[in-house]
Amino acid sequence: MPHRPYEDVRVEGHLIDSGIMSQIMDTIVALDGEFETLTFEVGRTNEDASVAEIRVKGRSQEHLEELLGSVQLFGVVPVHPDDAVLAPVPCDGVFPEGFYSTTNLETAVRIGGIWVRVENPEMDLGIRVDPEAGTAETVPMADTHEGELFVVGHGGLRVQPIERPRAGQAFEFMNSAVSSEKPKAQVVAEIARMLRQVRAAGKEVIAVVGPAVVHTGAAGHLARLVEMGYVSVLFGGNAVATHDIESALYGTSLGVSISEGIPKVGGHEHHLRAINTIRRLGGIKPAVEQGVLTEGLMYTLVKTGTPYVLAGSIRDDGPLPDVITDAVQAQAAMRPYCRTAGACIMLSTMLHSIATGNMLPASVTTVCVDINPAVVTKLSDRGSFQTIGIVTDVGLFLGQVADDLEATT
Repeated sequence: MPHRPYEDVRVEGHLIDSGIMSQIMDTIVALDGEFETLTFEVGRTNEDASVAEIRVKGRSQEHLEELLGSVQLFGVVPVHPDDAVLAPVPCDGVFPEGFYSTTNLETAVRIGGIWVRVENPEMDLGIRVDPEAGTAETVPMADTHEGELFVVGHGGLRVQPIERPRAGQAFEFMNSAVSSEKPKAQVVAEIARMLRQVRAAGKEVIAVVGPAVVHTGAAGHLARLVEMGYVSVLFGGNAVATHDIESALYGTSLGVSISEGIPKVGGHEHHLRAINTIRRLGGIKPAVEQGVLTEGLMYTLVKTGTPYVLAGSIRDDGPLPDVITDAVQAQAAMRPYCRTAGACIMLSTMLHSIATGNMLPASVTTVCVDINPAVVTKLSDRGSFQTIGIVTDVGLFLGQVADDLEATT
């Protein structure tokens, strides 16, 4: 039998109860590789880490590299690691060929024999390294500059997987990623408790909001959360801001009366007239300052000084002056908040939720509330595996969460 290239690797952590060991083995077999367990020291208690050394075998060196790159996500590193391979950026806005594409997990890179933490974990970026300073950070493709050094290949990298927590925490009552049948009162209580903990820890809470929040009459409940300090920043698009302002100026959302739930005569024009008014005044904040916009979610954000980022799309009417129409600029505006967030609540907006999920570290507690369970499935499929899904009406959900938090504030 011909010699098959192999690499001896090591993995440490709660390998059994977190399912990491089985995932490593399953991944190798699924990719038509082979493994041999060289040593496996199991932790004596549930608090103790286990350590395993595994020989990974591939059909060829190229196949072996594919196997090692795939199991790297589970915290696997070579027994005898080398420094990361670096290559210069050939021109602005381009990664070097063979660049390492990041995950949203905590990652370290080996520079000069020392493991260095990669700052700002985020998926689908590159890792820029300054060997003299001994630093490493994730960088979007559009922000690269000629001559900068980036990691290429999978060598000299260590990824820290998300393990099952050692003690109870919020959402331990959910056994599945998408929850539609759990008691809603219990779900609401756990989320309210999580928000209190995040705020008490001094961390930020991102609310990613779709226009359904306005359509269902729940914008007022979200405004209450803003006033109580449970929303640090709002992400949305032209639609949520437009229909909230339409609601404040005309009492309708998409031409339907908020109070009566029936279409108003000429209501189909209301959102355009609302946009026109805000454009004439120069933006949402000037409309508040001039006394034209006197209520609603956007009014509350302005009055409380809560920042918001409105990212546009090709289908937007207007748009409002506050909307960022350049996608790269919108990402740049959202990214700093994602990097410091302690929690993120996504409310009935699939595309903005996916965009935000792509920028969040895996360590950020992420909750997606939508009447459609497919939204949460898409988030997970695109890499935001840490997302907890709650299938329910967003209007009822926000009202109950606001009531719970208000009762204990």
